[in-house]
Amino acid sequence: MTAYYLTTPIFYVNAQPHLGHAYSAVVADAVCRYQRLLGKDVRFQTGTDEHGDKIVQAAADAEVSVKEYVDKISAMFKAAWPVLSIVPDTFVRTTDPAHMGVVQGILQQVYDRGDIYFSEYTGLYCKGCEQFLTEKELKDGKCPDHLTEPERISEQNYFFRMSKYQEWLIDHITNHPEFITPERYRNEALSFLKEPLEDLCISRPTTRLTWGIPLPFDSRFVTYVWFDALINYLSGLGYPAGENFARYWPVAEHVIAKDILKPHAIYWPTMLKAMGLEPYKRLHVHGYWNMNETKMSKSLGNVVRPGELVTEFGADSVRYFLLREMSFGLDAGFSKEALMARHNSDLTNDLGNLFSRSLTMVKNFAASVVPQPGTPSAQDRELADAALAMLTQYREHLDHFAFHRALAAVWEVISRANKYIVSTQPWELAKDPQQATQLSTVLYTLLETLRLITLTLHPIMPETAAKMAEALGVTGENNLTDCGMWGRLMPGKAITPGAQLFPRLQQEAKDKPQPQKTKAMKEPSTEEAPAPEADGLVTFDAFQNLELRVAEIIAAEKIAKSDRLLKLTVKAPEERTIVAGIAQHYQPEELVGRQVIIVANLKPAKLMGVASHGMVLAAKDGDRLILSALSGPVAPGSRVA
Repeated sequence: MTAYYLTTPIFYVNAQPHLGHAYSAVVADAVCRYQRLLGKDVRFQTGTDEHGDKIVQAAADAEVSVKEYVDKISAMFKAAWPVLSIVPDTFVRTTDPAHMGVVQGILQQVYDRGDIYFSEYTGLYCKGCEQFLTEKELKDGKCPDHLTEPERISEQNYFFRMSKYQEWLIDHITNHPEFITPERYRNEALSFLKEPLEDLCISRPTTRLTWGIPLPFDSRFVTYVWFDALINYLSGLGYPAGENFARYWPVAEHVIAKDILKPHAIYWPTMLKAMGLEPYKRLHVHGYWNMNETKMSKSLGNVVRPGELVTEFGADSVRYFLLREMSFGLDAGFSKEALMARHNSDLTNDLGNLFSRSLTMVKNFAASVVPQPGTPSAQDRELADAALAMLTQYREHLDHFAFHRALAAVWEVISRANKYIVSTQPWELAKDPQQATQLSTVLYTLLETLRLITLTLHPIMPETAAKMAEALGVTGENNLTDCGMWGRLMPGKAITPGAQLFPRLQQEAKDKPQPQKTKAMKEPSTEEAPAPEADGLVTFDAFQNLELRVAEIIAAEKIAKSDRLLKLTVKAPEERTIVAGIAQHYQPEELVGRQVIIVANLKPAKLMGVASHGMVLAAKDGDRLILSALSGPVAPGSRVA
């Protein structure tokens, strides 16, 4: 079985985890789940970086011992990941005795080879980065990440002969285009290497810092945090003699944010070369999450806590948003409004509605079992071909960490499937016994499409994919090669529709637009029209007070304990909920995508505990209710004159 090894950076414990940390971890978890779908033997590692100046300062600010502080914050990171369905195989702490022993062994080895020497250095030191910066790296005289002026420091320290390996590193990056991705960061590393590479200061005197790993050859100094932290990628594998090291290091890949490109693209490969080891296989570099166009950073105080987002939106919604919203390698903007829009549009309206409609129709028209399909029509084959093509695109994009493109390919098929329901109209086919085979073919095509969609969602939204797989009876189908073909669902297999995948989220009431009040309206207690004028005629002025709009139904569901009411979500053009007394005349699945006319400015009323913001117009023909219709598509929200 092919091995695959992926790491996140080990996260610095000078503050609690935030969304930037969560993104790195979600990316790594999703990729590892994807690689398992390909049948690989995967090892996923993360952890915490617990030495350095900033840790000591953070502990002092918290008025606790450094050990107590790092134990507490490291535990927060470890606890944060299961909340987001992130499941690492290994969690490394740089205060672990095993890790410290590996670091000291490597220091001694590189020192014995003559690549560590003692000297004096004067340079610009950024406490936030805990590293020396060059004038070229500053922006307006400040660190670009921490927006502070670095301090000029002169002191005696030990140095790693990094400059010795400059030409080798240039050749390696040039000859291995996949070594640093996306390409912009490969070019950035090569640009940095155009200047003479200085040797790396790898120690701090104990007169200034004692919280660190002592140098094995000079106890007056502790190890510089980067020479300590980077080695976790080896110590977590049991380097040098561990079985895991021999198996996984040759295929090692790292996920990092762009602010730590230099240590990973310059320091780390040269350290490995000095140790006599082959460098890692690939380095994947992502951008920043911005708040109001400023990098989200604990040092800047504009952070979002992942646990709070999960409480509000759910783990899978957060995972989906992070992977869909950011183009890997570029920066992206974060807002709760954008997250809610993705949840309600992509997850509730598109995926959730498709799943609910399809399984409800299988329940109603096929007794909750997979039907026996007949010969597919051109329309059936078109959806099947699109679903199979989706798998190819999905793999191509995920192989290159293009999560947003992979998910766009999946959502294109979800959109096609929703349109397929509207065009094939299974509820009409069910009324004609002669169309039974065609109905079965349509339902089977939908179920197979959902099965393939479920397969693609395992790495992205594991909880949702598990629910979908259970409902479809395909639990355990988790290999893209074996299961990524058409026709695996066996007719007669039981289907078990479950709860709604993604309940619609509502903004706080204060954020909702309030319907206009009119003098001619009374508050309706049922689905009834406004009261006419006393003489039975409505004045022109009264009619003008009615706000009639075109609305598109984007979701529909029955209301519990009512055989008459349906809860409709409509776009007009804003989203709103309307309760309509049409459940005895229309099935929820046949309403989605339909355009109707609504009274948009009725005062809200509660029906069976659900707030209704408007009324749908329908005509009564004997015992039937027939919804208002339009002769052609109209933009949702258009006024009816």
